[in-house]
Amino acid sequence: MQKIFASIVTIGDELLIGQTIDTNSAWMAQRLNDAGIWVQRRVAVGDEKQAIIRALEEEGAASQIVLITGGLGPTADDITKPVLCEYFGGQLVQNEQALENVNRLVSRNGLPVLQRNLDQALVPDTATVLQNARGTAPGMWFEKNDVIYVSMPGVPFEMKGLMTDEVIPRLQQRFSTPELLHHTLITTGMGESFVAERIQAFEAALPAHIKLAYLPSYGLLKLRLTSITPDKLHAAEEMDAAFDKLRSLLADITVTDRDIPMGVMLGNLLKDKGLSVSTAESCTGGRIASQITAVSGSSAYFKGSVVSYANEVKMNVLGVAADTLETFGAVSEQTVRQMAEGALRLLKTDCVMAVSGIMGPDGGSAEKPVGTVWIAVGGPGNIRTMRYHFRYDRERNTEMTCVAAMNELRKWLVS
Repeated sequence: MQKIFASIVTIGDELLIGQTIDTNSAWMAQRLNDAGIWVQRRVAVGDEKQAIIRALEEEGAASQIVLITGGLGPTADDITKPVLCEYFGGQLVQNEQALENVNRLVSRNGLPVLQRNLDQALVPDTATVLQNARGTAPGMWFEKNDVIYVSMPGVPFEMKGLMTDEVIPRLQQRFSTPELLHHTLITTGMGESFVAERIQAFEAALPAHIKLAYLPSYGLLKLRLTSITPDKLHAAEEMDAAFDKLRSLLADITVTDRDIPMGVMLGNLLKDKGLSVSTAESCTGGRIASQITAVSGSSAYFKGSVVSYANEVKMNVLGVAADTLETFGAVSEQTVRQMAEGALRLLKTDCVMAVSGIMGPDGGSAEKPVGTVWIAVGGPGNIRTMRYHFRYDRERNTEMTCVAAMNELRKWLVS
């Protein structure tokens, strides 16, 4: 069975200058992958007619499916729709269902319906209209030279609704796709090259249709096995066996055998054990708590956080002793231990994570250089402390501190 290839084209000057981060492509690629469609190219272009046309031509020559987001708003800089009308021929006409949707959404908020809003219901008559229940700009489905082109709004919430309700089901009806199977192991504490050395024989013995990818990120290394096959049952058995072998080879550095965020992993563990957690954060500024509470249902195990960025908060709220700070400093084993103990007393949880460090670029010294972090995890009467030294910029040091703290609590919970 042949692969079905897709390209993703995102439109907008704001993407090219870095003013807006393109999260649409990653989400769309994941959904296409789940549907057995292989994303081979992702392209960003500005709000310029010739750039958009060139992208449509090039991606249409490379893929059977071209998904487009952006440039469908009601303002003058949103030029995607007239460009699509020209590229696919035809003329703009009013779509009655889209017009009804515009009137419903705008009037629901008690706002006057402007001509700009009404113009959202204008679509090329060469398009199949995909109704957008979450916004005023409809999706548009075109076909040209045996290639499917789908244009959707750039607003992530609207795009996701169209992809889920309209685009993916239509593509699955149109194409017979192979099964794409993935198994992902997440590890920490060993660099990519050392992991590759350890599993060299395993990787060499993999059958040709199973690929191993190394995906490093902040303090973590994902190892993803991928199989592309029309025989799902046989492939699943083969993949399970290979993944079991990989997991056994890397058991000592494994964080989880599912492709999930650290906050989800930790939440699942806390729920399984029926335990609650809190955080006392200095250098991470509440980011650990944010990653935990990004998970739906986290109120079942997360009680709260103290962001004790200033020393007076460490003392007045968490009860860190003044002489501890004077003698050892804010970034020290003694201070982070007392932060953890104070959070346990104050928030009355079963376990805690506490962090204090120097994220940079300033604030380091010969004794405590930038990237020095102390972490404390544990529960009442059983606090563990550990020192880390990260060597990157402020953003990466902060994120790696979050990962390290959650992984240290994981290790404490399973010990």
